Formats: sequence, C-alpha cells, structure tokens
Amino acid sequence: MNIHPTALVSKKAKIGENVTIGAFTIIEDDVEIGDGTTIRSNVVLANGARIGKDVLICNGAVIATEPQDLKFGGEKTYAYIGDRTVLREFVTVNRGTHATGKAVVGEDCFIMAYCHVAHDCVVGNHVIMANVTQLAGHVHVDDWVTIGGVVKIHQFCRVGCHVMLGADVKIAKDVPPYTLVGSIPAKIDGVNKIGLKRKGFSPELIAEIDEFYRIVLFSGLNTKDGIQKVLEKSSISNEILACIKFIEESERGIYRGS
Repeated sequence: MNIHPTALVSKKAKIGENVTIGAFTIIEDDVEIGDGTTIRSNVVLANGARIGKDVLICNGAVIATEPQDLKFGGEKTYAYIGDRTVLREFVTVNRGTHATGKAVVGEDCFIMAYCHVAHDCVVGNHVIMANVTQLAGHVHVDDWVTIGGVVKIHQFCRVGCHVMLGADVKIAKDVPPYTLVGSIPAKIDGVNKIGLKRKGFSPELIAEIDEFYRIVLFSGLNTKDGIQKVLEKSSISNEILACIKFIEESERGIYRGS
C-alpha cells in the first residue's frame, strides 16, 4: 500500500493490495477497499463504504455518510462502489436507510464532478453521469445509461437501460428503456438510435424498438392499447418484452412522446 503520511486510516479498515491513499484522506473503521484502488487527497470514506477493485476516487469525494433522510435512525447500512468505477471530484454517495440497507453504484461507471447519489439508489453498470447530476433517494438507473450535466431525477424514479438523458432535464416519471429524452419539459423524443448502434444493436433490432415506441408512445393510442397491439404480432424480441415489462411495472408512470 501507498498511504500518504497525512491520511487518517483506521487500523480496522480492510484494505486490499496495491491501494493508494492520498493526502488528508479519512478512512473510517467499517470500510473495505479492493485491490488496485486509488483514493486521492481529501476523500472521506465513512463507515459502511464498500469499494471494489481498481476504482478511482478523486479529490474531495465523500462516500457512505449518513442519508439525507429525516426517517434515518442510525441503522447500519452501506454504500457500494463497483469494480473499475471512476468517481470524479466532490462526488457524494450516501449510504442506504432501513428501506433497502444500501446505495449501489455498479461496475465500470464514470460519475463526473459534483454528482450526488442519494440513499437507497441503485445505479447499474456502465453508467455515465455528467457533472452536477443529482439522484434523489430510491432512484434506479439501469445499465448503459448516459446522463447529461445538471440533470435532476426525482425520488423513486427509474431510468431504463440504454437511455440517453440530455443536459438540464428534470425527470419526475419513469423513462422506458432505449429512449432519448432531451426536451424541457421532459418527454420522449425518440429512440436512442446512435447509442444503440454504438453498443452493437443490429439495424433490425433498432427498427423493431423504434416501431414499438411509435405504436405505444406516438400513435395516439393509450399505453395499454398500444401494448396490446404489439402483442398481437407473431414474433416479439426479448428486448421488446423487457420494455413491456418495464412499462407495466412502472409505479410513477412513464413519459410519452408529443
């Protein structure tokens, strides 16, 4: 380990091999850090922090401090950061409450400066959050989502996989998978075709997803009737079935197109 002499590192913390800890960083007792991780200067890893392997946590980040929730009663909870994730300057990740016991940022994520992940959030793998994006409590962001700068996501909302959220939007409903939201106020602007193409989706599958949303969100049919029309087709991909499941399970309602 390479620990700067000004860092305050508890002897009770569990620290892996080849870990670097910068100047004036604080590591509390109940902290676990995986092999190969770099913690730069002035970072706070509070009790309950669980940091994976080969993670980079930059200057001023604060992980696993108490939830900003008046119902929090001091219960033992956690904040998990997945392998190879990068947390840039002044990122904050609160730990969970009694509701779920944890907040999670997945593997291979890139969380840019001044972002906040609140209590009981679940951020999937390969997620990009641009600067000053704010997730309220209990938000779920699925895999491969890209979020522009200064985006605000209301508590208990869910953002489906492979979604692209443009800068400055405020999300107060669920965002179905594979879609693009860039307008203010928020609405579905279409399918995230460029993102899907970059991720290796075939032209045929992208066209099927596009047709699904044209029927369900843009045809003038209500959501239930649109889904029923899609289900009448002889062949439906697993991706479309996952979209239908997401929409049917939504508790906050979904955004539609105009």
